[in-house]
Amino acid sequence: QVQLVESGGGLVQPGGSLRLSCAASGFTFSRYAMSWYRQAPGKERELVADISSGGTTNYAASVRGRFTISRDNAKRFMYLQMNSLKPEDTAVYSCAAAKQLKGPYDYWGQGTQVTVSS
Repeated sequence: QVQLVESGGGLVQPGGSLRLSCAASGFTFSRYAMSWYRQAPGKERELVADISSGGTTNYAASVRGRFTISRDNAKRFMYLQMNSLKPEDTAVYSCAAAKQLKGPYDYWGQGTQVTVSS
């Protein structure tokens, strides 16, 4: 059974940090490109960052320099380290898996809420 399970979301003050995790099971994680998406209320879902099976990373302009995506193939985990968080980063963050960067995506997680507020 394929599963992608996100964790690590929560409420944080502006300028704070969070680390999101995505646990993968049921497929050959090391062969898949992985992505973090987010969707804020009333807005379209947007790509935050992605990482190829080989470790090449890409970031949305809005998070570059503040967020870091990484993966641990041995543990079957992907991470998103988020620093200098802003209120506009508030969204549900989801992880996704694809055979190549930018999809099409084969698997999605349920998402974890990140709220940046004072």
